[in-house]
Amino acid sequence: MDIRPAATLVLIRDTAEGLEVLLLQRTWDAVFMPGYFVFPGGRVEEHEPGGREHALGPGDAEVSQTMSVDEGGADYMLAAVRECFEEAGILVAVDAQGHPVSGDHPAHGDREALFRGDLSLASLCDNHGLSIPLDRLAYLGRWVTPPGPPRRFDTRFFVATAPEGQLASHDGVETIDHVWIRPEQALEDHRNGQRLLGLPTIRTLRVLSDFETTDALMRYAHANPPGPHPSQPWPGLKKGKPVTLEPGAPAYDEAVKLDPEGEGSTRAEIIPGEPVEVAAGVIRLTAPNPGMMTGPGTNTYLLGHERFTVIDPGPASDNHIERILEVTGGVIDQVLVTHTHKDHSPAVAALKERTGCRVYGWPAPKGASQDQTFRADDKPGHGDLIVTEAGILKVLHTPGHASNHLCYLLTDQELLFSGDHIMQGSTVVINPPDGDMKAYIESLYDLLAESIRHIAPAHGFLMGQPEAVIDFLITHRLSREHKIARTLKALTPVNLKTLTAKAYDDVPAAIHGVAERSALAHLLKLEAEHRAFRDGDLWHLRPDN
Repeated sequence: MDIRPAATLVLIRDTAEGLEVLLLQRTWDAVFMPGYFVFPGGRVEEHEPGGREHALGPGDAEVSQTMSVDEGGADYMLAAVRECFEEAGILVAVDAQGHPVSGDHPAHGDREALFRGDLSLASLCDNHGLSIPLDRLAYLGRWVTPPGPPRRFDTRFFVATAPEGQLASHDGVETIDHVWIRPEQALEDHRNGQRLLGLPTIRTLRVLSDFETTDALMRYAHANPPGPHPSQPWPGLKKGKPVTLEPGAPAYDEAVKLDPEGEGSTRAEIIPGEPVEVAAGVIRLTAPNPGMMTGPGTNTYLLGHERFTVIDPGPASDNHIERILEVTGGVIDQVLVTHTHKDHSPAVAALKERTGCRVYGWPAPKGASQDQTFRADDKPGHGDLIVTEAGILKVLHTPGHASNHLCYLLTDQELLFSGDHIMQGSTVVINPPDGDMKAYIESLYDLLAESIRHIAPAHGFLMGQPEAVIDFLITHRLSREHKIARTLKALTPVNLKTLTAKAYDDVPAAIHGVAERSALAHLLKLEAEHRAFRDGDLWHLRPDN
């Protein structure tokens, strides 16, 4: 699938209440992100370079250098201006005297022709004697759509202060609504399930929320353009042979971290029983329990140099237990578990017997999937610190997948041992009653407040860009919740099976039994938030929602 170049313009303005940003709502018929609130933007067209002769300020070479591209940086900016005019009706341009275009300027009459493609931005400027002031735009960020969606874009984000006197208006075709809103309020609406936002929009809104005025934001953006992120293929090894890892591949972030020079020395596969040093003083040792729910197997992490701390020793596999003892030399001071599902904690008993180690974790809740044999010497509290030879671990209570789930943050290296709270390649199971969707989403938000550079999951490779990973999980869950709420509104009252069939019509019917558990978790969250209620087997949406 081709990745299309695209550009977005974030329009901001000052108000008595603080800085506001313009968001447009995409039509519900859109193939990509239906119903989402986004910034105006779209793909970079082939005719974009024709607009360079009408550009003021930095030339293409300077813009391209700022954006870390060989050439064509100015074309992204011109596309952002054009798309903003087409979608939002606001034109960032100046006349021959250098005055910003006003709300009654005749150029507004050509908006529809530009939208249809009958007119280019260069022709618009020619017809009305206009110029595009590129120096009034600042480069804010980049987002490449990860694999999976039906369309993928390499999008550059720019920010500009909205010209006074022009009124925003959605186009009524691709966008069906618009709103000027404070970034903090937009993020709060998203968290409450009232407004659909995508990952790049969320990340950009967080940046905007740090500023009270447009001047302060524009000064910051001009002075601090984002640096380049690894986006090129990276070499690795698989079955002893060189392979090329594309961005978004499971092993990509780990290869970039462990092999920053790109020598191709990092394995692009997880082999049970083979130790991999994923950080200073941190070894990953994967249990031989691959499967649909465990991926390549459960990761055990060994922290230390001479005396070891073990995180998630895994299932009661004799081979895995012996391998842990072999790699550590049997010198294990302490064992920590993230939670007590049966692929994480049953090996604790054998390690305790063989080494006399101290065990940390929370008791197992009721349930067939829980390891009822687990016994802990200490129940660490949220925020507690545990000393290891690899550094200090901060304990984070992260309920949702399991009520007793803990993550451990290696603070010096900003490495999060996420257990099953965050897994690579799939979303985690939230199965009531112990699984709690409301608690899960809230604890994901809590992780955003921590300083994290990499995530070490219980299943899969190291994961980079933790904020993007966490935002994806939140957005994925809230998008599904929004669909469930819309289905509930349309069918209320409705039973769980009928609602699941409609709200999960994009997943195979064969797994609707599993989907029902997830749907129930969402409904219980809506019930806890007083947005829905049940009467017997029927679920109702509350009238004020």
